[in-house]
Amino acid sequence: MAKLNSVHGHGTGIPSPVDVHVGARVRVRRTLLGMTQTNLGDAIGVTFQQVQKYENGANRISASRLFDLSQILDVPIEYFFDDMPADIAASSLATKKRGKAKKPPSYEPDPMAKRETLELVRAYYKIGEPQIRKRLFEMVKALGAAASKDS
Repeated sequence: MAKLNSVHGHGTGIPSPVDVHVGARVRVRRTLLGMTQTNLGDAIGVTFQQVQKYENGANRISASRLFDLSQILDVPIEYFFDDMPADIAASSLATKKRGKAKKPPSYEPDPMAKRETLELVRAYYKIGEPQIRKRLFEMVKALGAAASKDS
């Protein structure tokens, strides 16, 4: 059985950057909703291992499965492609065939896909008092600004 990536034109066994991006968006939304991989897998009829493979881009998500995910995660289909860096979009087979791919895609980790970031966002929104949330937000911004001045 041929690897899906060879169909995509990569043939290297390395996940497509587009599949990695879509998988990361699934992980972000699932984590923000507080769902486990097992919960999501049960909802769409696959194992948690399959969800892991979707999330890391090792397995491509079919159109019907992407539709199911959009329903379960309560997001429009476009959500999975939002914020896709131009270099990743340029890595798609269709774009390459049009001759628009200029450079290889960047693989810098997306801070929004990190578990720490997702847990921080969830904890932040659990703070019921808007004024406390606002003060915390301003404090974190100030700390970030101070840290960037030190670098």
